[in-house]
Amino acid sequence: MLNARSTADEWMDEADATEPAFRGALRDLERINRITLAYRPTLQWLDRLVRETGATELSVLDVGAGGGDMLRAVHRWAARRGVRVRLTGLDRSPWSASFAQAAGTPAEWITQDLFDLDPARRFDAVICSLFAHHLPDPVLVRFLRWLEARAERGWMICDLHRHPIPWAAVWAGVRLFRMDPMVIHDSTVSIARGFVRADWERVLAKAGVRAEVRWALPFRWTVSAIRDAG
Repeated sequence: MLNARSTADEWMDEADATEPAFRGALRDLERINRITLAYRPTLQWLDRLVRETGATELSVLDVGAGGGDMLRAVHRWAARRGVRVRLTGLDRSPWSASFAQAAGTPAEWITQDLFDLDPARRFDAVICSLFAHHLPDPVLVRFLRWLEARAERGWMICDLHRHPIPWAAVWAGVRLFRMDPMVIHDSTVSIARGFVRADWERVLAKAGVRAEVRWALPFRWTVSAIRDAG
């Protein structure tokens, strides 16, 4: 069943998801992100971006920002590195902004579809963690081109590797820790909607976008591009 990307729906993507259900899912997703070291690949890429471009301040957009936990991790990273950051979260869910604000996320928040974002908006860095698997291939091709147009210094996607081992581990883990029903349903669907290297090579070629594809632990892919806009 994992030979190709799944097209099964995730409950989180449904327009009628209620605020209590969404809030419970975001809370448990943050737990999963901490347990699985989900912030590390993005923060390591930001280290590399700063090192290669010499940037001392960055405007950072997080696409599919959810509850804002990645942006809070970026804020802590910036404080440690002495980098000044202006953070923006983008998520189409109306419940994301209130959750992120309640959690103290130090960021501007935009609630809309990413393709509806003002064409004039540009950011030094655009990051996207565990969001791309929500997009079918034709939309993902469009998103890659969108990233190229929006990011002045670089962009980075981090997403799931489609494989039986993480599928089985997540299936067991979300039940063992009695996580939110939305997370229980969506977790294995997310992995089934994930990627192998050939998937990334195919969509990048279709988009006409040059990027580096790297393996990241545990069971992740990073897809990124860095340019010196200074």
